[in-house]
Amino acid sequence: MRALTNILVTGGAGFIGCNFIHTLLEKKSDFSGRIINLDALTYAGNPANLKDIEDRFGGSRYFFERGDICDRSFVESLFKRYDIDTVVHFAAESHVDRSILGPEAFIKTNVMGTFTLLDRARNAWQNASGAMRQDVLFHHISTDEVYGSLGDTGYFTENTPYDPRSPYSASKAASDHLVTAYYHTYGLPITLSNCSNNYGPYQFPEKLIPLMILNMLEGKPLPVYGDGKNIRDWVYVEDHNNAVWTIMQKGRAGEKYNIGGENEWENIKLLNVLIAIVSKQAELNPDKVRAAITFVKDRPGHDRRYAIDCSKIKRELDWKRTVNFDEGLSKTTAWYLSHQEWVDSIRSGSYQNWIALNYGAR
Repeated sequence: MRALTNILVTGGAGFIGCNFIHTLLEKKSDFSGRIINLDALTYAGNPANLKDIEDRFGGSRYFFERGDICDRSFVESLFKRYDIDTVVHFAAESHVDRSILGPEAFIKTNVMGTFTLLDRARNAWQNASGAMRQDVLFHHISTDEVYGSLGDTGYFTENTPYDPRSPYSASKAASDHLVTAYYHTYGLPITLSNCSNNYGPYQFPEKLIPLMILNMLEGKPLPVYGDGKNIRDWVYVEDHNNAVWTIMQKGRAGEKYNIGGENEWENIKLLNVLIAIVSKQAELNPDKVRAAITFVKDRPGHDRRYAIDCSKIKRELDWKRTVNFDEGLSKTTAWYLSHQEWVDSIRSGSYQNWIALNYGAR
């Protein structure tokens, strides 16, 4: 079991990262260390996601640092100032549609940003003779999209060859290879996880589930790509982060672990389940909501099916998911219904004005 004391979380103001910080500081009695949250506060990063954490733990166990993971000198200063012994690398540009429209930002953040973090960690964690500390860890968060697209059968395993189909997945594949290269070349202690689609609180409404929930509440169209039969495997964000923490504590250095929900759904079938849940909780007419479904032109290079085989992490590290899909969707819908102020600020973009006032313009 690793002793993790000063954890640098990159992208901690985003969806999965902020949920990870909540989980670690509020629910993990086996963690008594500090979290340093490094986030550039781009469009999907919101420090308000962690306001309660700041109020409870700010200045003692939680520290926020606004900055770019590509800024070598700034990253180096964080390693020195906080005596970082662990990196959990969530920060990434992650929306496929945005990567198709503007791939350069994905290469910069996902490839060069990961390289910068790895190289600063290597410099901080090796001695003058080049020997690498073994009481440190660099954990890299990746995606099942690096594996490409599946047919009607089969599953992605840790040994599935990479076959990325979008600028986003190609940039994540490149970052994965950099992480494993630093392990083999320099002996940097790393672990890596590839997860399926996450859902849950604080997710920016460009992703399927929060977009559909909020569009239903606002009476807007529910856009579905192509025929709606693309299949994804869904995992609740807290289950994903519990898996990440398990890997960080017990995973073998140099190993990668797939994290999945064992929960495949066609997009159109998922949408119909979500319509029933939202309609019940928000007291909407489900037939009227269902009539808003609109099929739109398919995304270029749209992968047909993802499905994760997560037997390795279950077998080796005794991880298992705890939230079934009906429960997770109900909890997610209830969260968005009860956080209207957050929703309004995201929809209007006003939270970015708040960031500019409190943290300076980007």
